[in-house]
Amino acid sequence: MDSNRSRPNRQRSALEPQRSRGKLRVASLMEAAAAVIAERGFESATMAEIAARAGSQIGSLYRFFPNKEVLADALIQRYGELINEAFGKIEGRATVLSVYELADSLVDFLVELHGESRAIIALMEARSEWSIKRAAFRNAALHRIAQILMRCSPLLRPETAEAIAVIVLHNMKTMKALTLEQGIATSPGATTELREMNRLYLASKLSEKRP
Repeated sequence: MDSNRSRPNRQRSALEPQRSRGKLRVASLMEAAAAVIAERGFESATMAEIAARAGSQIGSLYRFFPNKEVLADALIQRYGELINEAFGKIEGRATVLSVYELADSLVDFLVELHGESRAIIALMEARSEWSIKRAAFRNAALHRIAQILMRCSPLLRPETAEAIAVIVLHNMKTMKALTLEQGIATSPGATTELREMNRLYLASKLSEKRP
C-alpha cells in the first residue's frame, strides 16, 4: 500500500524547504528515515513508519518526499555531503598531522560515520540499479584518500597515492567491521592490531615523501 501510494508522484522531486522551520523538519524526517532503513532495510521500511519515527504527520513526509525512492536519493546525497565534509576536515589538517595521527584519522573514518553508513549500506544493497552509485561512492572515497595522502606527502606520485588509497580504504572497512558489526570472528585486541598495522604501513609509504 505504501509503495502504491507513491507511484503517482514518482516523477516529482524532493521539495527543498526555504525557511528554517521547514529545514529542521526535513532534517528530522531524514534522520528518522535513516534509522528505519538501517533497522528494517529499504524494501521493508514504510513511509508511515518513517513519519511515525519522526513524530510527524504522514502528509508532511509526502509533502517533502513524494515516495521512498526520492527519499532514498536524498539520503544518498546527504551521505555524500557528509563524507566530503569529513574528508575535508582531515585534508585540512594533513600537513600538520603526524603520519600516525593521519593513519588513525583515516582508519577510524567509517566507524565515526556508522550511524549514517548503516542506512546507506542498506540502501545500496537494496536494488541492483544502485550499483552505479555504489561504484561512485567507492571511487569518490578513493580519490579523496589519495588527495589527503598527497597533501600530507607532496612528493608522492598520484598513481602511488591511488594504490595506497585502495589499501587504506580496505583497512577502514575492516576497522568498521571489527568495531561495530556483530557476528564477525574477532578478539578484544584486533582493533589495536589493525590500527598499528595501518600506522606502520602508511609510515613506510609516506615518511620519506614528506618535505
